[in-house]
Amino acid sequence: MDLDQAKQTYIIESRELLASMEEALLTLEDRAEPGEAVHAMFRAVHTIKGSAGLFGLDPIVRFAHVVESVLDRARSRALEISGDLVGLLLECHDHLARLIGDLQSDLPESAEAGAAGEALLERLAAYLEGGLAKPGPAPAQRAVPEPAGDAEGPGRDCWHLSLRFGRDVLRNGMDPLSFVRYLATLGEIVHLTTLFGHLPEREAFDPEACRLGLEIELDTRADRSTLEDVFEFVRDDSQVRLIPPHAKVDEYIRLIRELPEEDRFLGEILVAGGGLTRHELEEALRIQQQEVLESGAVQGRRLGTIVIQENAVPPPVVAAALEKQKKFQDRQAQELKVVKVSADKLDRLVDLVGELVIAGASAHAQALRAAAGSARGAGLLEATLAVNKLVEEIRDNALSLRMVQIGETFSRFRRIVRDVSVELGKTIELEIHGADTELDKTIVEKLADPLMHMVRNAIDHGIEPPEVRKAGGKPVAGSVSLNAYHESGSIVVEVSDDGAGLDRRKILAKAVERGMVPSGAVLSDTEVAGLIFEPGFSTAEAVSNLSGRGVGMDVVRRNIDEMRGTIEVETEPGAGTTIRLRLPLTLAIIDGFRVEVAGASYVVPLEVVIECLDLAPFLESEQNHLINLRGEVLPFLRLREVFQDPGERPARERVVVIQHGDLRAGIVVDRLLGELQTVIKPMGKLFYSLKGIGGSTILGSGEVALILDVTQLVGLAGSQPRTVACLGQSN
Repeated sequence: MDLDQAKQTYIIESRELLASMEEALLTLEDRAEPGEAVHAMFRAVHTIKGSAGLFGLDPIVRFAHVVESVLDRARSRALEISGDLVGLLLECHDHLARLIGDLQSDLPESAEAGAAGEALLERLAAYLEGGLAKPGPAPAQRAVPEPAGDAEGPGRDCWHLSLRFGRDVLRNGMDPLSFVRYLATLGEIVHLTTLFGHLPEREAFDPEACRLGLEIELDTRADRSTLEDVFEFVRDDSQVRLIPPHAKVDEYIRLIRELPEEDRFLGEILVAGGGLTRHELEEALRIQQQEVLESGAVQGRRLGTIVIQENAVPPPVVAAALEKQKKFQDRQAQELKVVKVSADKLDRLVDLVGELVIAGASAHAQALRAAAGSARGAGLLEATLAVNKLVEEIRDNALSLRMVQIGETFSRFRRIVRDVSVELGKTIELEIHGADTELDKTIVEKLADPLMHMVRNAIDHGIEPPEVRKAGGKPVAGSVSLNAYHESGSIVVEVSDDGAGLDRRKILAKAVERGMVPSGAVLSDTEVAGLIFEPGFSTAEAVSNLSGRGVGMDVVRRNIDEMRGTIEVETEPGAGTTIRLRLPLTLAIIDGFRVEVAGASYVVPLEVVIECLDLAPFLESEQNHLINLRGEVLPFLRLREVFQDPGERPARERVVVIQHGDLRAGIVVDRLLGELQTVIKPMGKLFYSLKGIGGSTILGSGEVALILDVTQLVGLAGSQPRTVACLGQSN
């Protein structure tokens, strides 16, 4: 085993444990019964401390030991969970994360970090019975033991640990004595016997080969999993047997009987009940398989027999597990198998599928030409159609691999809401809806920053101070809500608050003061709301670490524009504000509908197309750009006018009716060319200011077609006809 690799594994696992600790902390105050969350935090801190002890990471061991002691009192209900304690534990979480970060960077503990740790330890002392008994600087110094019983001497109910270290333990940088020292921090070593394996002759003696064995009687309240974690980095090449005290047998039987009604294998029941660790189960299964291979029999010893004969589990515990298994033997367990794949590999797969789509379209175009000129080409056309159908299925499956739930991103804001609300002296609850809504992982990653600014803005500017809310007849606790759902082929993400709403007068006055709008200008509510997204705009009276610089909401609009999304603002004075983001489901491949204008091809996302029809029968007003669609009057625009394409209109113009959100409009084109799979290619920086275009794609013929930005076109269609001409001239 490579010690550096083992340390990297420890760093990765510690970060995962800290993430679970933070998640549990943020749900503590909302739980009527916080027991499970406290247990999860205790296990996380204990594992971090235990593994740190093996590497001699004294600052982590020393700090985590005190945090663990506080959590131990909380899980035994000797300490009540309060908001102040949760806040302190969150700070302890941050300090542990900092220590792990320093370890990853190979940095020693700085004086600043040491002082911060000492300050936290002093605050933790208030939650420990009798104050803080500072542990020594090394893991060798024993913490105050918590014996399992009151008896003295060998007659106590103790764990028996039988250890046979592997030959390469010393070569791998491990010190067997360090395990003994660390076990002493978990309880009291009542008895220890040292065993040595067969020693070779002096000429063949290897001083780096470990032949040490230990038999230890340990008086401790630690559970089996905790004890096994002590030997995490040596158990692969060492033999570790843990035999529980008699007092534990009844406890294991009770835990097994109280397990939820799920179908489990015998080994799974024993692991769930704490009578067997995962490693011991794997070892027993390995012995069972090896016996079958060696004997050639159909079946070797049963698992229950092996764990009893190997002294891993007492017979009464196995009997209780067998009884539990029998009750649910008619139910079949279903396991969800997950394979972790690098995100880069998924991106590469989607890129290759995109090229496959383009190549398939090219082959289909060739087949069409061949079929038109020869009867023999019909077979080729049929074959390309079959291939394209398979390519479409591959595309859908490849894209589904990049779809992730937005819930994980939403959950990160629990900490932000708590910290910011405490800093501002407000009581704010975060509500999460639609956490299982899926969207492209690229969009999820790009959403994190805009959402952070929107949530902080809602807390700082939206939610009123407690005294103001109380005077207005509102609940003292404000509410910020995150919501996500699918609508019309798009993903909608909402950030809402029940605060005071946008102050139209204040926003307009600030805009006039900064020269953004002329004095006396009459703006609609939508235009006033849009001012908050202007660069440098802020209504804050003073600059703070939360607001006042006017950069937050500007970042939101810029990032959403880059994702081809839109922003809508709904606000009601005294009731609150909702900012709604509409985004595409994916930034990679879409189904498109191809149209032609003046000989150039354009692609409309198929998901927004409602229907296609001739313009003439439905034309309501040429001057006002309106059509009458079965009694519903809709605005329309001509792409020929928008993009200033030369030439005369054809005698028969077509209209593609599209819908974006609640808005519908028509797009007038020359020809309808049908559906196609579209690989989205981003436009260069030169075209970022081009309105109405969201990207480009390569057709099967090798030509480039522009993908229309439906959001901008729908908004444009609702404007006056003169606006169309102005937009065309500006581009």
